Amino acid sequence: MTAISTPDTQPVQAEKPAVAPRRPRAYRRLLAPALTRVAALALVLGLWAVVTAAGLVDPLYLPSPRAVWEAFVRANSRHPIAPGVDRTVIGEQNYYLWEHLLASLQRIAAGVGIAIVVGPPVGFVMGMLTPVRLVTEPILNFLRSLPPLGYIGLLIVWFGIGDLSKVWLLFLAAFPPIAIATLSGVTGVKQDYLNAARSLGAGRAQVISRVVLPATLPEVIGGIRIATAFAWTTVVAAELNNGIPGIGGLAYIAGTQLNTPLTIACIIVIGCAALVLDSVIKFLGTKAVPWKGKA
Repeated sequence: MTAISTPDTQPVQAEKPAVAPRRPRAYRRLLAPALTRVAALALVLGLWAVVTAAGLVDPLYLPSPRAVWEAFVRANSRHPIAPGVDRTVIGEQNYYLWEHLLASLQRIAAGVGIAIVVGPPVGFVMGMLTPVRLVTEPILNFLRSLPPLGYIGLLIVWFGIGDLSKVWLLFLAAFPPIAIATLSGVTGVKQDYLNAARSLGAGRAQVISRVVLPATLPEVIGGIRIATAFAWTTVVAAELNNGIPGIGGLAYIAGTQLNTPLTIACIIVIGCAALVLDSVIKFLGTKAVPWKGKA
């Protein structure tokens, strides 16, 4: 403390400015949820290891985490075709696991990509024109309710067992959620917003471009997230026939061969890829519609 003297007063002590309490840093706010997730994952792996080590479940039905890891490593490396044989093979089914995953992602990108191009315009027209909605909405709901295995055989008859039938299946899985989400966004625009725009002199085109489209875009992005997740869940069905290379096809073949460790490894890869895809779409959606939740 520093003393300050004046001619008419006694020396006074200058007070130090109050120090504001430290705010929790951003990394601390992020660290706690991450540690919680890591702890939960470690608990699941620990219980899995204990159950398999104790022999409570036959390894055919539930292999150990180590066996699954070894199957994962084997699927991503060159290895002898059999013990004591010099001939080596690549991964599984002559492809590395990452190549299987990449092939499935390419099919997803094609099917969902076409749905993203077609779905929003269809949903927008349905939302803007009531007669069109009355005719097409039952058809859209019919397609949405069909399970993928219900028409995979018909698609194979129409388009063969190549990638074209798989892309069509993924498109039909992704198109209804995107179109319905767009329709919901258009019909959910508040009438007050439309009236306010018209009262300010906006024409029909301006109302659509400045009010309806921005208000609908968050719903469209939400529909794309749902559609991508649903299409990804149908990847195994899409790759039941001639699905190699493909992570779904590999999981199916491994299951038919009773190769449970490889099957579980494929399931884990499919799940992790789905989480990454959803996180990427969510991040891009946040950047594309920063006004969401602020109106």
